[in-house]
Amino acid sequence: MDHTQYQLVMQKDSKIIKLILGFKLRHLRLSQDLSYQELATKTGLSTSYLNDIEKGKRYPKPDKTTIIANALGVDYNYMVSTNASKKLQPIIDLLTSKFFKLFPLEEFGISLEKLIELFTQTPDRVNAFISTIFKIARNYQVGEEQFYMEALRSYQDMFNNYFPELEEAVALFKKEYSIKGTVPFTGGFLEDQLLEIYGIKVDRKTLKKHSNLKSIRSYLNKDKKVLYLKKGLSEAQENFLLARELGFQYLKITERPYETTIINIDSFEKLLNNYKASHFAAALLMEEKELVKDIKTISRENTWQPNLFLDLLSKYNVTEEMLLQRLTNILPHHFGLEDLFFIRLTGSEDLSSFQMTKDLHLSQLHSPYNNELSEHYCNRWVSITSIKELRISKKVSVIADAQISKYWNTDKEYLCISLAKPSFQSPQKGASVTLGLLVTPQLKSIFNFISDPALKIREVHTTCERCGISNCEARVASPVILEQEEIDQALIQSLGEL
Repeated sequence: MDHTQYQLVMQKDSKIIKLILGFKLRHLRLSQDLSYQELATKTGLSTSYLNDIEKGKRYPKPDKTTIIANALGVDYNYMVSTNASKKLQPIIDLLTSKFFKLFPLEEFGISLEKLIELFTQTPDRVNAFISTIFKIARNYQVGEEQFYMEALRSYQDMFNNYFPELEEAVALFKKEYSIKGTVPFTGGFLEDQLLEIYGIKVDRKTLKKHSNLKSIRSYLNKDKKVLYLKKGLSEAQENFLLARELGFQYLKITERPYETTIINIDSFEKLLNNYKASHFAAALLMEEKELVKDIKTISRENTWQPNLFLDLLSKYNVTEEMLLQRLTNILPHHFGLEDLFFIRLTGSEDLSSFQMTKDLHLSQLHSPYNNELSEHYCNRWVSITSIKELRISKKVSVIADAQISKYWNTDKEYLCISLAKPSFQSPQKGASVTLGLLVTPQLKSIFNFISDPALKIREVHTTCERCGISNCEARVASPVILEQEEIDQALIQSLGEL
């Protein structure tokens, strides 16, 4: 935790301490059915002073706290401590938790004071709710990092994953340093910008000397002004890391990770700032107006043309993940396609199992979604079939594929575009990134190739364990959860007949 973050936490600590005392005061006053005037009469303190205490605006001196405590029938220590009654303790625990201190409620438009007021009005129900959340988090080993990751996804969803201030920052950066919109940017050019503008050198030799740093792709030593890059990265991968560092520097971000991938996500601010720099990098490498023109060109095609997506990788010299992630910025804002998801899958060496390592959902929780219950993802997904196709076709380094996925027992259909290639960390494994777009009249009016009769249409589901598709050639596990639900329904029906 740096000095700036420490100061913010200390300020929030002080505010929370005030709010906890005010929270206790308000709860005790209301539970005893006392008005401000009645409590003022009992304590000799003004109603405005008591009101300010309840709202966390003032913190009474010890003598006045003692007077208030005596009037409410509790002792001084109860009022000033972080301990409370059984009804209130879960709320106090939440307010004093590390997660709550570091989570920027303001980014989500939530006032801490209003939250406390809500807690006070219905403490029993809020208590039960918070206790449930804590128990779920403990039982499923959900740590702070998972909370922060989910919060970031919700933040992206809240703004349709489009941030005009970051797009504008890229435009100002290019204007300020007379950078023309030439596509693609080369690693050498970006490296020169880092050195000339910010005095940061690039070192590609040092990381490989440390065997325990194999998982680290980049690391910035801010004191030496050296950006260490892992040897063996593709130029597209380097471009992202170089452009992201330009983003960190130009946006003057201090609360940030210095390594890729982030080792310790200890605050939401760090994770959010990492996203901002990454968004900056994507906007720099794939200029907004130019990419919109490219999408319009693709959309006019009457047939599915996988090479057009592969051409975009070459045109902008970016990775598969960067391209599809960038589309999650562009499609909602410029084309009105807000119902979409992005997922990244990695297959095991024998392709018997697949792990979802990233997912983003805009507008609603779409299918497919990340399942942490060790269930088997549907092998009819194009995300998985593209990885399998990559294994069979050893002559190509990237597979581009698409299909219409109709979800079993629902009215939902998605146009899914998938790009698969060998995993960077483990080349013997396959990995894919997929962009899913909910099929709507709006989507059909934009992408002509969605009516291509050659485009695959498959009935799919989320996991085999929950799927009732009969005679599925791709099934890898029995529908045990669905079967148990049917048994339970039969029991309920039989009981109803008694």
